Amino acid sequence: MVSILRSQQPLKAASRTLTSHSRPICRSCSRRSTPIDQRRTISSYGYEQAKALVYSKYGEPQDVLSLHGHSISPAAGTNVVLRMLVAPINPADVNQIQGVYPSKPEMNTALGTSEPAAVAGNEGVAEVISTGSGVKTLSKGDWVIMKSTGMGTWRTHMAIDESKLLKIDDKEGLTPLQVGTVSVNPCTAYRMLLDSAKWGFRGDEWFIQNGANSGVGRAAIQLGKEWGFKSINVIRGREDKEEEQKLKQDLYDIGATKVITEEELMSREIRDQIKEWTHGGREQIKVGLNCVGGKPATALAKFLSPEATMVTYGAMSKQPLMLPASLLIFKEISFTGFWVSKWSDRHPDQKKQTVDDVLRLTREGKFKDIPVQECKWGWKTELDTLRSAVQGTLGGFRPGKGVFVFEKT
Repeated sequence: MVSILRSQQPLKAASRTLTSHSRPICRSCSRRSTPIDQRRTISSYGYEQAKALVYSKYGEPQDVLSLHGHSISPAAGTNVVLRMLVAPINPADVNQIQGVYPSKPEMNTALGTSEPAAVAGNEGVAEVISTGSGVKTLSKGDWVIMKSTGMGTWRTHMAIDESKLLKIDDKEGLTPLQVGTVSVNPCTAYRMLLDSAKWGFRGDEWFIQNGANSGVGRAAIQLGKEWGFKSINVIRGREDKEEEQKLKQDLYDIGATKVITEEELMSREIRDQIKEWTHGGREQIKVGLNCVGGKPATALAKFLSPEATMVTYGAMSKQPLMLPASLLIFKEISFTGFWVSKWSDRHPDQKKQTVDDVLRLTREGKFKDIPVQECKWGWKTELDTLRSAVQGTLGGFRPGKGVFVFEKT
């Protein structure tokens, strides 16, 4: 993941803080809100007023995030000015703020903060509102996503070089939510499935995954259905069995072949059940997708066919992955990992191809929106509201992914 603010270097000379001491805009300093709102009416010089969720030290979002107001000068050269439309709140974003994520952004004063800070957020879609004279590939009104991670998307506006962006060539029939959530979960599922096995696309091949009701899990189910892959999908059991059945049905509705709980996965009966589903093992389970770790991941790995691949992309249980030696020696199963941030940074052209294909499926009605919990972000939205939306992302059994939906300001 590249540093969040390094790509914003042109802002050093151009950005102006809106408050004399670069204090966060929050309830406790609401006396400053009137002059800030008045300055937003100054448009004749082309300056865009912006706010960003920033942090200067690592910790819990509710403790370290602040709302920083600043202004962005008119676009010049190959720079464009963007208005954010949608920005997801991914667990990895929260981990980054906590300081426990492998990639840590550079903190600086490029936006005029009183101390070095980074803008949070890594994914989202934005609209181009102005372009510099040297911009060749983008025009006002275009939608764009970030070419790589770490650009700081939790802000109302940003200025950035056109080379750092991927244009959405055809936004017809798409919503900002669909485009704004395509870069992480769908791309993760797409590449893990497609690149981890040699598929025959005959309709008789399987994959198995845990965390099946997550954003990645739902994407994998839908992509697998499109490509003719059958799937065994593992979810955590619920105390409320009616709720559990409803969740299972939700996954069946988007294309899951089988849905079971972790308890069912580790039961004695499941071996014969899976053998029956795969016609005695003649239909191979070629790929396993693991975002949980611990005993559930070990149980999942045991059902992979010889020479299959298990891909780990998360560790929600915070437990290590324990593997019987027999899986490596006798079944020759390969174990690998996938980090979408590194993949995005290394393969921008492949990222664009993947994004375009998922959006094509979305436009055709073959890839459905994920459940979300929207947090509206307008000019007067208070810091506590934004902080709460971020802090709640790591809570269990959430009804949907958290996303910032930006109101036009």
